[in-house]
Amino acid sequence: MPAWVVSARESAERDRAATEKGTPSRSLMQRAGNAAAAEITRRYGERLKSGAVVFAGPGNNGGDGWVVAGALAAADVKVSVIETGTPDPRKSPDAVAEREAAVPRVTVMRDTPGDTGVVVDALLGTGFEGEPRAEIAAAIGRINALRGKGAAVVAIDVPSGLNATTGQHSTVVVADLTTSFGGVKRGLLLARDCCGEIAVIDIGLDDAKSWRSARLPMLVDGKWVKSRVPPIRYDAHKGTRKHLAIVGAGAGMPGAVVLAARAALRSGIGLVRTMVAPENAGAVLNAVPSALNATWPDGDARIKTEIASWADAVVIGPGLGKSNESRGLVERILSAADVPVLFDADALNVFADDTASFARLLLGKKALLTPHVAEFARLMDTTADKVLDNRFDIGTDLAQKLGAVVLLKGTPTVIFSPNGDRLVVARGSAALGTGGSGDILAGVAGTMLAQIGDTIDAAACAAWIHGRAAELCDYVRGTTLEDVLYALPRAWNEPEPAYESPVLAVLPNVAR
Repeated sequence: MPAWVVSARESAERDRAATEKGTPSRSLMQRAGNAAAAEITRRYGERLKSGAVVFAGPGNNGGDGWVVAGALAAADVKVSVIETGTPDPRKSPDAVAEREAAVPRVTVMRDTPGDTGVVVDALLGTGFEGEPRAEIAAAIGRINALRGKGAAVVAIDVPSGLNATTGQHSTVVVADLTTSFGGVKRGLLLARDCCGEIAVIDIGLDDAKSWRSARLPMLVDGKWVKSRVPPIRYDAHKGTRKHLAIVGAGAGMPGAVVLAARAALRSGIGLVRTMVAPENAGAVLNAVPSALNATWPDGDARIKTEIASWADAVVIGPGLGKSNESRGLVERILSAADVPVLFDADALNVFADDTASFARLLLGKKALLTPHVAEFARLMDTTADKVLDNRFDIGTDLAQKLGAVVLLKGTPTVIFSPNGDRLVVARGSAALGTGGSGDILAGVAGTMLAQIGDTIDAAACAAWIHGRAAELCDYVRGTTLEDVLYALPRAWNEPEPAYESPVLAVLPNVAR
């Protein structure tokens, strides 16, 4: 079952669809609360010996908290509940029922205990917007204070105070674990430092087919990636492992192609050919001696022999430069070579004011664009802020206009297909927030484009592996791109992750 990425509105629609199909809303609440209690017990069993405190709000999120409280108490955990208001029978009858069921087994209290093992945040849910009212804000402060004393904080669905769609917040719970039900809320991916680990939990809202047809974005996980990356057979050779051409490195910028080539080699490509400005040929050859080294092709004959009839994919753009010569080179390669193409950096910038010509050049080709936010904004003639505010949706128009897959780099990375499919990759660390990170991604994605062929799958696999390699470096401060390169083989060869049902996916804690 995929984990979908949803806004607050989409989350509510999925809940409503489930109840309209016959699942009682109280049953959904019980599934959520019991699953959260099971995850808390699995992760924090030793801490629970010191007891648990549940902060329950007056709405349905508080109802989830009452289910958690009852389930933990039934497992002989000493549970205290602090309320910020009792549920309204007219608005939250399920929460009223769960409170009544749990009260005999727990201690309802007003004062914050001196210490406890686990704190459960069930104050505010996905429908929250704006600023928490005074009593809720005070409770958020009490939760964070308990965390400061060593308690593990678990947020139910979203950390209280966080907007589930935009990730905006001021007064907010800082959690060690967030249990997100039925999918992962957009806001969690935009405010990872508040969420701790994120466990996406299936509560039986729907079947995969119905929501795939609704074109919700899908969260990419390691299991999905491992299922799509082709194995390297014991009798493989450089031909079966495919050939990749990398075109870039204009005047004074050889490093970008060096990083891309090294990333491709550390991702399992059979053979790399770098094609760079003449003045950079020596530097690139010395830095990547295992690659074939050539200068920019000066005519169609070389494009045909060194790219069209040789390469299984081509990466254009790392360090290319934005001169007229650069644009002419891109146009000549596209006209003469019919192979899958990845456009990065300056190969995008040279078309920033002329996407109509770009679309004509891409007609009928397998193409992958990998812009960062500023490059995307230039292509769409908009602002970076508008791109960031609409990052989960804005790329579909560009993908359809150009007939290409668009990988919008960022936190998270969102990948758009011309047919409306969207994939979200939420792996990585701030170690990737440095110049040259995109060049490594280009090399990894170029390898996948050559070996897989399917453009959107290649993009998603590459983005996930790129992010995972950064995570494996562990520390952010002091980590260099060379460290990320060295971590790539580990990222590729890790065992497939396994989750215990009903957990669909787990995202790591990025707050260090």
